[in-house]
Amino acid sequence: MVFVKGRCAVSNSTNNAGVLSARPGGSRSPSRSAKRKALGQHFLHDGRIVGRILVAADIQPDDLVLEIGPGPGVLTRRLVQLARKVVAVEMDGELAGSLPSRLNHPPNLHMVQGDARTIDLQPLLGDAPSYKVVANLPYYAANPIVRRFLESDAAPESLVVMVQKEVAESMLAGPGAMTMLSVATQFYAAPSLVCNVPPRSFRPPPAVRSSVVRLDVRQTPAVAVRDPAAFFDLVRAGFSAPRKQLRNSLSHGLGEHPAKVAQLLADLELDSSRRAETLTLEEWALIYRRWEETGKVGTTGLR
Repeated sequence: MVFVKGRCAVSNSTNNAGVLSARPGGSRSPSRSAKRKALGQHFLHDGRIVGRILVAADIQPDDLVLEIGPGPGVLTRRLVQLARKVVAVEMDGELAGSLPSRLNHPPNLHMVQGDARTIDLQPLLGDAPSYKVVANLPYYAANPIVRRFLESDAAPESLVVMVQKEVAESMLAGPGAMTMLSVATQFYAAPSLVCNVPPRSFRPPPAVRSSVVRLDVRQTPAVAVRDPAAFFDLVRAGFSAPRKQLRNSLSHGLGEHPAKVAQLLADLELDSSRRAETLTLEEWALIYRRWEETGKVGTTGLR
């Protein structure tokens, strides 16, 4: 995932499958279990984990909550008891259609069938001054969903999201283990681990472990850069060959001679033999500003 301008509401997923269509040459529709497998649906049923999510989300009586991927409504049932309004976005038409009646039609639940990666958020949020996101995200769509909310001009106050454990670890990583995802997440938000979730907490159990992460969205980015899109172009260049020394990975990603890049880093008193994973956000911002001063950065990215 790269948080650069440009942006599924289903339950948790372990694959990148799309919606299953009818079998070729036959009229029978796929079974419900086959559809769930195609959508990558793994439904949370562990009440202890639901409780941890609710505590982390810190839902207040006046809150507007946007829930992504409510599934059969285990978490939704608790959210409507706590929040002023819950907008639940679900891709699966059968689940979206049955959820209100399953929960006895709570008046503060607004059910929407749609894809959270592309659905128009403004009609869902109205003129609410703030909102919170709670989501049991499909693994294959977690990155674009989180990216969309963090980049949005109407970003939420916070997100509490279930993601694959390795994704959570990357979001939370510090210098020495940073990835492009680490930089991108921490640029827009302050992440914290809520809990790890074993496969047995889902039905059916996924093949991988999950984690719940809280993302407190920053009022302003963690570091000041003139053009975030160009900043991420530079960071992406640095991670283009992550096993190489920084002067070589930046040279590779930027198409510049290693000696020129090494001099730029030396001007900043940064060791050019370091690797991209060791840099802090502040150091990335220093490199970006220096590179911008050389005239190599334009308003639409690196030239």
